[in-house]
Amino acid sequence: MMAISEGPSDLDQTLLALADPTRRAILRLLVQGEARITELARPFGMSLNAVSKHIRVLERGRLVRRRRAGREQFLTIDPKPLDDAAAWIEAQRAAWTARLDALDALLKSDDAAGPPE
Repeated sequence: MMAISEGPSDLDQTLLALADPTRRAILRLLVQGEARITELARPFGMSLNAVSKHIRVLERGRLVRRRRAGREQFLTIDPKPLDDAAAWIEAQRAAWTARLDALDALLKSDDAAGPPE
């Protein structure tokens, strides 16, 4: 039985950050390279404050890093949490594939044995 953690895990925070289309769009912009927060806010029809809230969620998910240079703030993407989430998803997929393959084999063996007498 799995223990329930005290707070959200890194994976939880990463998946929460990825759950919103605006945050995914911000990440797509950051794939092109480092950007100022004001540059990232420009394409969205929302206030700078609203975009900053999205960025804080991305930071809690460890998906972006902030760098300050004077009064300017720059963001870069950190792909490691995406790699970690992809590895977790792949492990889950592999486990379920193995379970479903075992069930399929069992059902085929039952079919081959014929009806019970």
